[in-house]
Formats: sequence, C-alpha cells, structure tokens
Amino acid sequence: MLINQLSVFIENKKGHLSKITKVLKDASVDIRAISVFDSAEFGILRIVVDRPEEGVKALKNAGHVVKQSMVLAVEPSDKVGSFHDIFNVLYENDINIEYVYSFVMPNNVGSPLIILKADDQEKAIDILTKSGIIIIPKEEIYNPS
Repeated sequence: MLINQLSVFIENKKGHLSKITKVLKDASVDIRAISVFDSAEFGILRIVVDRPEEGVKALKNAGHVVKQSMVLAVEPSDKVGSFHDIFNVLYENDINIEYVYSFVMPNNVGSPLIILKADDQEKAIDILTKSGIIIIPKEEIYNPS
C-alpha cells in the first residue's frame, strides 16, 4: 500500500523546477503528484512518479540530491468533513501526520486524492482501513487504467 515518493532538494531560483521536470520528461517518467515546500533560498520538491527507480536514477545522473520515502495515497469521500474524518481518526489513535498534499488521477472522477506521510505508516494503514477510508494501492498510482 505504501508509495515511493521522491524528495528533491532544489534551489529557489527561476527555472530550477523546469530543469528538474525536463530531466523526468526526458527519462519518460510521468509525475503523478507534486508539491513544493520552500524557504527563501531552498525548497523541497516532493513528487510521486509512475516509475520511481527510473526517476531517481535520472535525477541523480543530472546531479540532483534525491531522497526516497514511503507515503500513503488516500481517497477521501466526497462529503463535508471527509478530511476531518481522516485526520481525526489518526489523531485519536496517536498517529502524527507529518505532511499532506492533494492530487488528481486521470480516471478519478470523485474527490481529489491526498498523499499523506504519517509517523507510523503501517499503523495508519491499519487504522484508516478499519475506519472504511480508502487507501489507493501503489499499482493504481504507478499504472492507472
């Protein structure tokens, strides 16, 4: 259920994001989800791609610092309070959410999906699943139909 996320350390300069996305494009690696957390001089680009190992290789060969981590893709229901339901069930079970960002898959006609990083990913999977919250398997993220 865990999905490989790539984190790339980037300078906060004009065109730097374009350079990174070109490396992935040239390697035929498709970005599924993307988020940038920045400061004045540097940022962290977090991406989920369809072929993570090829993405890492291409980025490292181009001179970028890349870290891999495991995250969850969660599908909130399309109703008021669905994000609260997800976050609250984790809170009630003493699971900390380190960060979250949203994305949309091409064939998903419902709510946006979210990438979620928790301090105890395995426990989060168990709690969310038992609570009826849909966790998207990595195969659907890497190879959508």
